[in-house]
Amino acid sequence: MDTDSFSTAVRLLRSAQHIVALTGAGISTGSGIPDFRSPSSGLWERYNPAEVASLYGFRHHPERFYDWIRPLARTILDARPNAAHLALARLEAAGWLKAIITQNIDMLHARAGSQVVYEVHGQLREMTCIFCFRTFPADHHINLFLETNAMPRCPDCGNALKPNVILFGEQLPALALSAARREARRCDAMLVVGSSLEVFPAAELPMIALRSGASVILVNLVRTPIDDAAHVTIHANAVDVLLRLANVLLDE
Repeated sequence: MDTDSFSTAVRLLRSAQHIVALTGAGISTGSGIPDFRSPSSGLWERYNPAEVASLYGFRHHPERFYDWIRPLARTILDARPNAAHLALARLEAAGWLKAIITQNIDMLHARAGSQVVYEVHGQLREMTCIFCFRTFPADHHINLFLETNAMPRCPDCGNALKPNVILFGEQLPALALSAARREARRCDAMLVVGSSLEVFPAAELPMIALRSGASVILVNLVRTPIDDAAHVTIHANAVDVLLRLANVLLDE
């Protein structure tokens, strides 16, 4: 980890009044959840995303979606918040961090104790019938699916239940996205952690923050499209960086 970059990040965060975090898959790999875009994850090796992870594909062949997501669902349900999630929760509890915007569906920020979390790509705590649009808690249906391999179905009409995660070709949740854009305009420092910044509209949020005069601190293992625009770029493991940041800011 570059010492000068880390020191600059600390200085910018200490001088900020409204810090917001934007997190992506890289913050959860330390909890054992694979990065969708990593070639080593294997998530797209045997499947065409347009067939298994699109709204059109789900409507026509929901069983393909469930065949694909089965190992990932078990991994997410078994995952626990890592030190990076816990560090952000500690910073929020101490008043440093005002909100988390996450592209992740794993709910680990909430499990870590974070209170203000905007899940712009949805979450796995609820499921919705794609025909009658009734919504149900997901735990029972997902656990039953993992035990029996039977596709979750609506108790009322019998059609497939879709987890409330955003598939390709589907609109992002309007309230969460609106709140995320509001926070991007309002913050004076944005901490971007573990996001490739390749998926829009979430990828536009750091640029909104920059245009609004905020400092952008980028923490990611590999380069992103805004590396040169960010005030500070740290190419390192998210867990290591956030744990150290929290310890310094909280004087621990």
